[in-house]
Amino acid sequence: MSEDSSLPEPRVIPRSEHCISRADIDREALKVMHRLRDEGFRAYLVGGGVRDLLLGKKPKDFDISTDARPGQLRKIFRNSRIIGRRFRLVQVFFHGGKIIEVATFRCRSEFDLNGGEIETLASDNTFGDPAEDAFRRDLTINALFYEIENFSVIDYTGGVEDLRLGLVRLVGDPDRRLIRDPVRMLRAIRHAARSGFVIEEETWQAILRHVEKLRLCPDSRLRDELCKDLQAGASRRWAELGLASGVFFELFPFYREILPGPDPERPERQEITRPTPLTDLLLQLLAVVDRAVADDNAPGEEVLFAMLLLPWAEANFQLLASRPDRASSYRFSRRLRSDLDAVLAPLNIKRHTKESLAVLLANLPLLLTHDPRSVDGSGPSEWPRWLTKKGYFPRCLAFYELYRAAVAGEPLPDLTPLAPSPMAKKRKARSGGRREGRAPAFARSKGGIFGLKG
Repeated sequence: MSEDSSLPEPRVIPRSEHCISRADIDREALKVMHRLRDEGFRAYLVGGGVRDLLLGKKPKDFDISTDARPGQLRKIFRNSRIIGRRFRLVQVFFHGGKIIEVATFRCRSEFDLNGGEIETLASDNTFGDPAEDAFRRDLTINALFYEIENFSVIDYTGGVEDLRLGLVRLVGDPDRRLIRDPVRMLRAIRHAARSGFVIEEETWQAILRHVEKLRLCPDSRLRDELCKDLQAGASRRWAELGLASGVFFELFPFYREILPGPDPERPERQEITRPTPLTDLLLQLLAVVDRAVADDNAPGEEVLFAMLLLPWAEANFQLLASRPDRASSYRFSRRLRSDLDAVLAPLNIKRHTKESLAVLLANLPLLLTHDPRSVDGSGPSEWPRWLTKKGYFPRCLAFYELYRAAVAGEPLPDLTPLAPSPMAKKRKARSGGRREGRAPAFARSKGGIFGLKG
C-alpha cells in the first residue's frame, strides 16, 4: 500500500542524532525485526518502547509494527499465535515465557477521515501504512518508529520535539479525538504523570471541555484504565492532574462533596489550587503506593482501591478518629460494606476485591485503637490475642503499616501479605495478560463507538 499523500512527510532522525542503541533493545525483538526484513517486509519498533528509549528508560514492552499481514506472520513465525477480535495481533513466543507482539500497520479511518461523529467502526481488519498507523495513535510521544535498516527514528507527528519539550499532546484535533474515544484523556493524564510532563494546552482545554463524556464509556474500560493508573508508579501526580481537570470526579462522583474540584477561574492550571486536609491525605496515601511500586513491591488491587477510598471513609465515618470496641466494630463493618457497594457499583469491581478492601478499611480503626506503639503510651503492651488470631490480621496489619508509612513517613513495611495471590496472577495470565485490557471495546450494535454507551 502506498503512503497516504494527504499526510505530512516524516521527520527522519539519523543514528548520529538520537540516543537509541541496539544494545538497549530486547534481543528477541531484534530477531523478529531482522527476520521480517529478511522476508522482504518492513518492521519498526513502535510506541512506548521507542519513547522510553529516547528518554533513557528501560522499556517495559517491545512492540513491533509491520506491513506483513497476520496470516503471513503466522507462516514466518511458527512459534506464534493470532489473538484479537476486531484487529488481529500476532504473539511470537520465545523461551522463558517471553512474548513479542507484532501488529500490521493500521489505517487512520477510525478517527481522521470524513464522516459523522457517531459512525460505527468496521468490524473487520483495516490495514494501512506507517503514516496512517502513526496518525491513528493517541499521543505524539507514542507515535514514534525505530527502524533497523539505518537505525533511524521516524517521526510523523512531532513526537520527538514534544519529548524534548516535555509535552503530552493528542495526535490530530484533540476535540475530535476525545469525542470519538473519551478514554484518551485518561491516557494523556497517565503519561503526563509517569513522565513528569505537562499536558499541552490545547489538549488540556479539550479535556476540560469533554470531561463529562467519560460517563459514556463502559465501566470495564474505565476500571481497566484506572488500575493501570494506580499501578504505574505515579498515582500521586495522576490524582493531582485528575483533580485539577475534573477527571477524578467523573471516575469517583462520590468525592464531589468531599474534595475541591477544578478552579473555574484558572482553567489553564494543571495543579490543585485549593487543597484541603483530605486532599493532602489522599496524596500522601498515593505517594506511599508509588514508593511501593518503585521498590517492586506493588500491593494488590484491593489495597490500591482501599488507599484511594480511605479519605472518603474518613469523611463519612470518621474512620481515623473512631475507637470502636469489638461489638461496635462489627456494626460499623456492615454499614461500611453497604456504602462501599453503592459507591463502587459504577466501576463494576469484582465482588472478591470489594470484600477484601472492605475488610482492610473496616479493621483500620481497631488497629489504631489497639496499637501497642501508641504515641501517648495509652495503648496496650502488645496486640490483643483475639485480634492476632483472626485470619485477616496479617493483611490488615500490613495495610495499617502502609498507612503509617504514608502519614508518618515511616519505612515501607513488608507488603508480602498484601501481594496479589498466586491464583489471581494465574487467572490474569490465562486471560491474556497485558493486551487483554488494552484491546479497544468495539460495539457491534446499537450505534456504539469504541464501546461508548448509547
